[in-house]
Amino acid sequence: MPKMKSNRGAAKRFRVTASGKIKRHSAYHSHILTKKSAKRKRNLRDEAMVSEADAPRVRKMILK
Repeated sequence: MPKMKSNRGAAKRFRVTASGKIKRHSAYHSHILTKKSAKRKRNLRDEAMVSEADAPRVRKMILK
């Protein structure tokens, strides 16, 4: 059987931390930024963790 392929779109969007959690970037920070406050844009820069419920699905997509 051939090797399983990782989902390349997901592999570019998520990173696994040393403790095994999955990091993601915040949404809503790519365009239409003029109406968003500086505080809101600053907070959107932070990375967040994928929720525990979604982590197994994301982990399966980014398997190498």
